[in-house]
Amino acid sequence: MCDKETLAMRKRLIGQSCRLFYSDDPVKIVRARGQYLFDENNQRYLDCISNVHHVGHCHPKITEAAAAQMDLLNTNSRFLHDNIVLYADRLAASLPEKLCVFYFVNSGSEANDLALRLAQQFTQHQDVIVVDHAYHGHLMSLIDISPYKFRKLAGQKEWVHVAPLPDTYRGIYRETHPNPGQAYADTVKDLIEDVHKKGRKICAFFAESLPSVGGQIILPQGYSAKVAEYVHSAGGVYVADEVQTGFGRVGSHFWAFQLQGEDFCPDIVTLGKPMGNGHPLACVATTKEIADAFTANGVEYFNTFGGNPVSCAIGLAVLDVIKEEDLRGNAMTVGAHLKDLLTKLQTRHQMIGDVRGVGLFVGLELVKDREQRTPATECAALVVKRLKEEDRIFVSTDGPWESVLKFKPPLCFSMEDAELVAQFLDTFTKILKYRSFTSSGVGINTQPVILQVVKPSPTAPQRGIRRNVNINQDKTSKPFNSTKHLTLTLQIITKRSMCNINQKFISTNLPKTLEK
Repeated sequence: MCDKETLAMRKRLIGQSCRLFYSDDPVKIVRARGQYLFDENNQRYLDCISNVHHVGHCHPKITEAAAAQMDLLNTNSRFLHDNIVLYADRLAASLPEKLCVFYFVNSGSEANDLALRLAQQFTQHQDVIVVDHAYHGHLMSLIDISPYKFRKLAGQKEWVHVAPLPDTYRGIYRETHPNPGQAYADTVKDLIEDVHKKGRKICAFFAESLPSVGGQIILPQGYSAKVAEYVHSAGGVYVADEVQTGFGRVGSHFWAFQLQGEDFCPDIVTLGKPMGNGHPLACVATTKEIADAFTANGVEYFNTFGGNPVSCAIGLAVLDVIKEEDLRGNAMTVGAHLKDLLTKLQTRHQMIGDVRGVGLFVGLELVKDREQRTPATECAALVVKRLKEEDRIFVSTDGPWESVLKFKPPLCFSMEDAELVAQFLDTFTKILKYRSFTSSGVGINTQPVILQVVKPSPTAPQRGIRRNVNINQDKTSKPFNSTKHLTLTLQIITKRSMCNINQKFISTNLPKTLEK
C-alpha cells in the first residue's frame, strides 16, 4: 500500500491516542538493518531513537535464533524447558550476587507492575516514593507512580510521594553544589519523615537508574546509596528501573545502577526494552527473601508467555552478541566521542545549554538564555524536524519542557555516525542563532536576530554530504542547500511569531556556506 493509504487506514482503525513519530508528516518504515531504517522509497535514515533494538535492527544472529527455536518449539512457560533456566543463569552472572531470583514477563510495564507487587507483599506497606517527571509504564498501577503521566490525568494518589528530580543542571541543587548526591538524597529523607508524620509507612523507592523522560539525567554520585540507606531504615525497598538503561548501554558497566558504586545494590531490578532486541521480553530480578515473601502469600504467579522458549532463545542470543561484538566497549568509545563532539558545539553555540550522558545515553539541552537556562522547546522541535526532513536523521526530545535532544541509538552506532550527527547539528545551529531571549506570559519576545552569511572559501569543504558508510550507502543524498534551509527556517520562525528577523546580510546574494 502507498503511505497515504496506510495512514488513512491507521487513522480509521487504530486509536488516535497511539501517536506516531513525526505525526504531522510520518515516515513509513519498511525495513531496517543495524542503525539504519529505510522507508518505502528506499531512503535511509540514521536511527538515534531506537534503544529497543539494542544490538542493531534485524541482527542476523538474533533472527536466526528466533527462527530456529520457533521452528522447534514455542509453548507455555509452565512446561519444563532448558532455555528459561539457562537465560536466568546468564543474567544472574551479570548482577550482584543477592539478585538471584527471576520472574520473566513480556514488557517493561509488566515488570514494573510485578516489582510493585513484590515490594508491597514483602514490606506489607503501600506508600511509594518516586522522583519527579518519572515514567514507569502504562498500566494503571504504574501511571499512579509516574508523575509524567498522572499529572495529566487523575492526579497524585495519597500513597504516592514525589521527590525532586536529581537534576544538577536545572534542579534545586546544581553543579556548583559541593555534594549534590547527599543533598538530593536528604530530600528523600525529609519526605520519609513527612510520610511517617501522617501515620503512613514506606513500601518502596522507585527510580530509573538514569531518568530518561526526565531529560537524560545522570544521577549525582552517592545519591542512590544514601537513598537506599534511608529507605531501608524506614522498612522499604529500593527498586531500580533498568528498562531503558540496562544491558551495557552505559558502556563502563552492564547495568546503569552500577554507576553509583560497588557499595550500592538495589533490592529489585526491572529489565525490559533492549532485552529482546525488539522481541517482547522483560524480567524482574530480586532477592531470595523478597521472592520467598511473594511465594508465601499462597497465590500462584504465572505468565503464559513470559520466559517462553523463543523469548529466552532471543535473550540468550542478545547476550552473546553484546559480548562477541564488544558492544559495551563500542558504547563507551562512541558515546564518549559523541559527547565530546557535542561539548565542542556547546562552546560555539549559545543555544546549547548542557551536554550530559554516559555511554550511548546522551542528552543535549537547548536553551534560549544560558544564564537563565530557559528551555528552548520550539527550537528543539525545529531541530528534530529539520534533521528528519533534510538530513534523514531520527532524533527526539525529552525532559519536562521537551527541550532535551536525546540520543539512545542501537549500540552498533559508529564513530562516523556520531560525527555525522554533530556535523548537521552544527550546520543547523548556525542557521538559528538565538540572542537575548526572554519569556512573556503569552509567547516569546526576543531581541532582533542577525543571520549572517558569507561567501565560501574556494577551498572550504562542502557541508551536508553524507560520508561513506559500511551498510547500504544511500546514493540519493543531496548537498546542503543553505538558501532552501534559510528560507524554510525564516518561514517557520515568522509563522510562529518566535522572533523578529533583522535581515542584514553581508552579501546580497545568498551563498552556499554559512559563517562559522
